[in-house]
Amino acid sequence: MLATGTTPHLSGEMFKHSQGLDIVSVPFNGSAPAIQSALAGHTPIAFTVLTPAVPQVKEGKLRALAVTTTKRSPALPDVPTLAEAGLLDQEADTLIGVVVPAHTPQPVITLLHREIGNGMRQPDVVEKLAALGFDAIVSTPDEFAARIRTDIPKWEKVIRAAGIKPE
Repeated sequence: MLATGTTPHLSGEMFKHSQGLDIVSVPFNGSAPAIQSALAGHTPIAFTVLTPAVPQVKEGKLRALAVTTTKRSPALPDVPTLAEAGLLDQEADTLIGVVVPAHTPQPVITLLHREIGNGMRQPDVVEKLAALGFDAIVSTPDEFAARIRTDIPKWEKVIRAAGIKPE
């Protein structure tokens, strides 16, 4: 698991509670220490962001059991999703988005959205992100806001079930 409250941590908690497992979350300050712990045999399972795990999986040092996204990762196309592995309703993405203050003028939002979207659609950017395990999604500001609103109750349920408190 990664730092408390991160998507990998919450993904692990969601998995743990959905399966009724008695496992202990071990917090790490980043994916690299979590991966190193798994490689050294100190922790038997790790939920981490994909990027630093991909090289270890490709070299055969780690075995990827599943990805938590709704579709397979282009970086590890042979690794099934949790749904394909038989674990439904376990989807989790680490979202990276651009946000601005609430009262930002619409022309500024439109300009930023257009230019960031243009950059994210560049073939070399898409290729580099895919190699790292990222899927570049250019959604509208309203679609991104809707996704955030959808995710809040989902993660609130996991946080409450796990008894996670703010630090």
